[in-house]
Amino acid sequence: MKGLWAGISGIIEGSEEPIYRAKREILEETGISEDKIGLVKATPQMRVDSPQYANHEWIVYPFLFVTQESVIKLNWENSECMWISPSEISQFKIVPSLDKVLASLL
Repeated sequence: MKGLWAGISGIIEGSEEPIYRAKREILEETGISEDKIGLVKATPQMRVDSPQYANHEWIVYPFLFVTQESVIKLNWENSECMWISPSEISQFKIVPSLDKVLASLL
């Protein structure tokens, strides 16, 4: 969703596990490899309305990871990145329900 801030995300392909896709998206979108991340928490899937499409919703699998890496190598999908604290999310124009997804992990 161009022009909106988002967390790292992707679409599950075929029958792959959500955790596998999450780790792959982290690598693709940040350049941080699986050996440099740790899973902190996973919560049950959530349904999120999709305002850009009528009568459509996304199924989101929330994961929270930790890393000591500070250098991010963005791919073509992103134009900028920033590390923020959860309390700062309200200061950004975000994709729908990102705040709810984040809250489920904290």
